[in-house]
Amino acid sequence: MKVVYKIWFENEGKAFGDGPYLLLKGIEKTGSLHQAALGMEMSYQKAWNIINACEKRLGFNIIERRVGGASGGGSNLTDSGKVFMNKYEQFKEDIHIAVEEIYRKHFG
Repeated sequence: MKVVYKIWFENEGKAFGDGPYLLLKGIEKTGSLHQAALGMEMSYQKAWNIINACEKRLGFNIIERRVGGASGGGSNLTDSGKVFMNKYEQFKEDIHIAVEEIYRKHFG
């Protein structure tokens, strides 16, 4: 048996969680919101809406958008987005360690 849980941040609605985190990881890997969305089997519009809602609720931009054209478009994480994503990764790891410890304390 194992313990299962979900963690997310709220600020007048869901501000950030695993879905946006995975989108950011995909953007970091591909340089494209569109490619990140495809990798998650999500429409570009849904991914765009998720990122916009996160930015609104977090109060800062997490990605930089480059409009297409001769050189093509794309997206990259902002410095603030990278810092936030790294803090979220560490926060989740710390939560995981704490939850596992508490689980073992109560259920062996």
